[in-house]
Amino acid sequence: MNRRIAKELAEVQRWGGARGVRLLHGDVRRWEGLLLPNNPPYNAGAFRFELTFSPHHPLAPPHLTLRTSIYHPGVDPDGGVCQPLTSAQHWLPSTRALQVLQDLLLLLDSPDPQRVLRPELARQLQEQPEVFQRQAEEHTRCHAEQRPDPPGGP
Repeated sequence: MNRRIAKELAEVQRWGGARGVRLLHGDVRRWEGLLLPNNPPYNAGAFRFELTFSPHHPLAPPHLTLRTSIYHPGVDPDGGVCQPLTSAQHWLPSTRALQVLQDLLLLLDSPDPQRVLRPELARQLQEQPEVFQRQAEEHTRCHAEQRPDPPGGP
């Protein structure tokens, strides 16, 4: 199992959607890194995530937590993510960590009204999109981490 996770870590480290992905406290089953959304209002910052693999991986899904506060209908205030892909009933042992992170990035880039943990924000997004956008931009400015330079950049 550790060999598979180490291989998946190398795959994620080559992916452009995240930076600084590394073992947390030297534990191969715990990773952290920065997710880099592509679209407003979140693309002005980077969002720290933690991915924790079950001792039964790949038979059991990993647990994904967003450690950076975000104003998003699909992420609860504690960083829990509405991600059916990692639920026990939808998890497939062939699913890779890269797919889990790509799915989270897609959720951040395009909030999905079917994947909601904060109904009040989903309502605001649907009924007052301009207000939602401003609130999310301000929250990102105040809470997100600075985006790292691109590889090979200054």
